[in-house]
Amino acid sequence: MSVIDVLQKELEAEGQTTRNMLSRIPDDKYDWQPHPKSMTIRALATHVAELPSWIGMVMNTPELDFATAPYSPKVINSTQELLAYFEQTLAEGKAEFAKAQEESLTEEWTLRNGEIVYLSGSKYDMLRNTMSQIIHHRAQLGVYLRLLNVPIPGSYGPSADDQGL
Repeated sequence: MSVIDVLQKELEAEGQTTRNMLSRIPDDKYDWQPHPKSMTIRALATHVAELPSWIGMVMNTPELDFATAPYSPKVINSTQELLAYFEQTLAEGKAEFAKAQEESLTEEWTLRNGEIVYLSGSKYDMLRNTMSQIIHHRAQLGVYLRLLNVPIPGSYGPSADDQGL
């Protein structure tokens, strides 16, 4: 099994878990945030949903420079829109892995804002980082939903809600 195959398999598994979490967001809570320094559910969930699209960006470019490509997230107003967007980016990510060449994983990739470099490493490193970001921000979303008393789906086994606790 190649590294690309392993990443594809992981994306498939994380996609299902992410879909389950995103589907729990109540439509009337998109502007809610747990703290003034925290993102709104809209911003956080949109970021989770867009992350699979980073696979193509990493595979097809040498960098992302926010100074020349300012971040402008898609505006999402409902869970139906969110899930449709996630399915789109997930399909894009899977398609990129399907055509990826193993040797390209060693090429350098950088995330920056002009002269400020946030991350730099191999494309493989950045793909692993992208997968970690999906998991990290999905867990963050789980905390938001818990604070709103929304039942949390299990990720790598049953949640307390799944067990009826």
